[in-house]
Amino acid sequence: MLGANDGIISTASLIVGVAAAAAKQNDVLVAGVAGLVAGAMSMAAGEYVSVSSQSDTEKADLARERRELRDDLPAEQDELAEIYVKRGVERETAQQVARQLMARDPLAAHARDELGISETTTARPVQAALTSAVMFSVGAAMPLLMVVVAPANLLVPIVSAASLCFLALLGAIGGKAGGANIWRATLRVTFWGALALAITAGIGKLFGTVI
Repeated sequence: MLGANDGIISTASLIVGVAAAAAKQNDVLVAGVAGLVAGAMSMAAGEYVSVSSQSDTEKADLARERRELRDDLPAEQDELAEIYVKRGVERETAQQVARQLMARDPLAAHARDELGISETTTARPVQAALTSAVMFSVGAAMPLLMVVVAPANLLVPIVSAASLCFLALLGAIGGKAGGANIWRATLRVTFWGALALAITAGIGKLFGTVI
């Protein structure tokens, strides 16, 4: 949802800003396509770097945990048991649970309960980068489609209105999926989208007039 919202807002703002500067429809379309490609690549690169850093941290934590397990296994078992005690488990039971888990896979037990690393939450840089790029592109394609179908003289209002409708729809879906207040989620994303469109349209109009 975040990637799609970003794609809609940034691309629609770019389109509206260029269109407000009295650019030709083909020029607006080229600018929008360039914005889609640049935004998708930026999202992918940024997400890859960010998640790669997280992955490096996870690998370093796991390497340190391996050394600690190798050097002092009983102390690591006590440490794991103490984690369960802090969560409300009785100390004797916590010791039994820690012993049984470490007998099976001590590193996995510590990774999950001490470091918060599991198979489902581990960092995947390539997957994160591709997902971000695809979702941004999907969002950006929505205002671009409006450029293709809208009359040249109504480009700004049609792209703006359609983009705000797309944002409202995604906000409602996100609120529903997350169990949050749907109206609040919808109004929040629509407000910021409208603000971004208004500012870029104003700048485009100003520069179009001056130049």
